[in-house]
Amino acid sequence: MPNTYTQIHIQFVFVVKYRRGLIHPSWKDELYKYITGITQKNKHKLISINGMPDHVHVLIGMRPHQSISDLMQDIKGDSSKWINEKKFLQGKFEWQEGYGAFSYSKSQLKDVIRYIENQEEHHGRKTFLEEYREFLEKFEVDYDERYIFKELI
Repeated sequence: MPNTYTQIHIQFVFVVKYRRGLIHPSWKDELYKYITGITQKNKHKLISINGMPDHVHVLIGMRPHQSISDLMQDIKGDSSKWINEKKFLQGKFEWQEGYGAFSYSKSQLKDVIRYIENQEEHHGRKTFLEEYREFLEKFEVDYDERYIFKELI
């Protein structure tokens, strides 16, 4: 009986609505564990997760049974619902629409993991928008500047 063999590694980048710095250090590890659980429930492998108060990077080993958009809908929808149920914030928490999804070969994973693990250091030198534009340019993604993640308010 034939099987399906794949090796699909995707780094996702998604942001808090209006890029507000709402992810607090006191509960970010719980959030990351929750996102890990969502990923595992969907039968994917979470390889690395980290971020800043306004955004998250997640490196996932994807299985081909689910689309990228369906996985992101599950991660963002379930995690925002969880944040709101936990009442970590006085107001309503929302992720901003959209996300970045960038693919890597197995030989690149060490560098990507190191990059994700060192977000705090990295963002001491570069803003989120500078970082995101670099991803889009490095991966040769056509984009419209009007639709890059909304500015801070």
